[in-house]
Amino acid sequence: MTGGPARFGGRDDVVLAVVLDCADLERSAAFWAGALGYEARPGDDGPYRQLLPPGGNGVELLLQRVPEAKTTKSRLHLDLRVPDLEAELTRLLELGARRLTEEPIREDGWTWHVLADPDGNEFCVLQPPSQR
Repeated sequence: MTGGPARFGGRDDVVLAVVLDCADLERSAAFWAGALGYEARPGDDGPYRQLLPPGGNGVELLLQRVPEAKTTKSRLHLDLRVPDLEAELTRLLELGARRLTEEPIREDGWTWHVLADPDGNEFCVLQPPSQR
């Protein structure tokens, strides 16, 4: 794919971006770029850091530096669907994620763990059912 960011939904004039609050832009950019295989765009001293898939076509992850710490469970989170849950879990923990579930959760053939990024934002790493 070439060109600008991917557009999702029925409107050509809407671009989907996910914004994630963080305390440290560089730390969060390093973690999420490593977790997703994204590239962090060079930033200035502003409160934002843009991450995109290589080539720039895909869902943008925009990191936003905020002064307050995370205090409650997020109502929105990212799911990373992977073919090898244990290998990805190990990789994400090495990048700086923190495990929030000791044992994997199993439901309808799906298996996953709930993790937190370095700022405490929850996300899941999931392995789909083998038949899907």
